[in-house]
Amino acid sequence: MAGQSCSQLSLFTPDEVEFMAEDELVEIVPNLRMDSLNFICGDYGPFYPQIAIQVPLWLALALKKRGKCTIRPPQWMSIDNLTQVLEGERESHAFQSLPFHYVEISRLLLDHARDDIPEIYMVRSLVEDIRDVRFHKVETNLENFTASAVTWKNMAAMEVNIIRAFSGRALQAFYRHENEQLIPDLDRTQDRQPQNLNDRPRVCPFSACFCLFLLHYNENIGSWCELDFIFSDGLVFLYCCFAA
Repeated sequence: MAGQSCSQLSLFTPDEVEFMAEDELVEIVPNLRMDSLNFICGDYGPFYPQIAIQVPLWLALALKKRGKCTIRPPQWMSIDNLTQVLEGERESHAFQSLPFHYVEISRLLLDHARDDIPEIYMVRSLVEDIRDVRFHKVETNLENFTASAVTWKNMAAMEVNIIRAFSGRALQAFYRHENEQLIPDLDRTQDRQPQNLNDRPRVCPFSACFCLFLLHYNENIGSWCELDFIFSDGLVFLYCCFAA
């Protein structure tokens, strides 16, 4: 799988994260009549002039480039909503609720559907400010990272991508510092011998990576709320093991 090595999870590139974001649904208004389009991922259509329909972002952009539709910006990209989110981000240490792929969706729409977004310069400025504030929170959280319970809710795909590899290595380092004899070397995991159950480490060295991997692939498992629950529970479980 792209972005993955045989021994540990690595970061996805921004282009790979953007590619996954293109499966998100957006609303378009066609200016032509066309039968249904049949793809492996599903059927979309039929299309009628001036009647809105939801399609994946990649299809919306393809039709837009050919002058076959206009794209309706999602409600969360309105100036009023973005202003409210920005104020909330600045006033609270918690992450405000935004779509999991808000960074990628907004960038694609701002680049390829400029004429469909009212007050585009204001929207672009607000999105960039929100992204900067949230990335600063990520950096702050990583600076204060400890081997205790960690719950980061409402994080977006690009933000999760930043911390995926680091969090796994950090928890690995915490546990190695506690007991260097019990933690295996990541570079030798393929060649290690089977361990006695009584000598087995209390914490799986890949637990954090696995939780973040589930969070990153939320579209393949379920809703964001469900994955947020998995992410939180996974780290709480790690905390219980460390505290045992």
